[in-house]
Amino acid sequence: MLSENEINRVLVVTAHPDDVDFAAAGSIARLTGRGVEVTYCVVTDGDAGGFNRELDNGGMAQLRRTEQVSAAKAVGVTDVRFLGYRDGTVVQSLDLRRDIARVIRQVRPDLVITHTPERNYRFVSPSHPDHRAVGGCTLDAVYPDARNPYAFPELLRDEDLDAWTVREVWLSGGQTPNHHVDITDTIDRKLDALRAHDSQVGHMEDAEGFVRGRFSQVAMEAGLGEGRYAESFQRVTTG
Repeated sequence: MLSENEINRVLVVTAHPDDVDFAAAGSIARLTGRGVEVTYCVVTDGDAGGFNRELDNGGMAQLRRTEQVSAAKAVGVTDVRFLGYRDGTVVQSLDLRRDIARVIRQVRPDLVITHTPERNYRFVSPSHPDHRAVGGCTLDAVYPDARNPYAFPELLRDEDLDAWTVREVWLSGGQTPNHHVDITDTIDRKLDALRAHDSQVGHMEDAEGFVRGRFSQVAMEAGLGEGRYAESFQRVTTG
């Protein structure tokens, strides 16, 4: 397992704008607060989400990209990349594995954070099909694709991207987390990031109360006690 001082660069790969902020923005704020370089790779533009259907035909996609860039800044992230896949139609594919492997080789992270590829029967929201497809492709891109110089040889031949080995992956949204990050000191920055996604949370009567309640429960389940907030992950070492 990586120790904190071994994490210098982090890549977060998610399906939609706002996924990282619901799952991990408090942890990201802790990382950037101690100087870690964090990059977001968002597979879709989130054009199939939101509640204002007047923004169909591309308007919602542009809005959600803008919201994600603003949310990232709230937790100290300025490198946000979009792959442009269609929201709601993502499947595990060689193309997506290659595109994620490309970003891994560009960023060269110590740690990758992404979705669990498994369905969560306890709490269904993390089990969106796009989430599971992105999580599965990201794990495949981490091992074996990004580290294997013979995988997607065009990345080396045409783009001069050498193989890179990611040392650890944190999966969000699963039923069996084994790593809990105390985000009590960064919960306000997580809330600021989520507020940037007005198209997704603007309709909620008490979005802050929902978020505080959800991540207070996570902290209690992690044994951190009352008055604390936490985000949880499954840590996967990559050998």
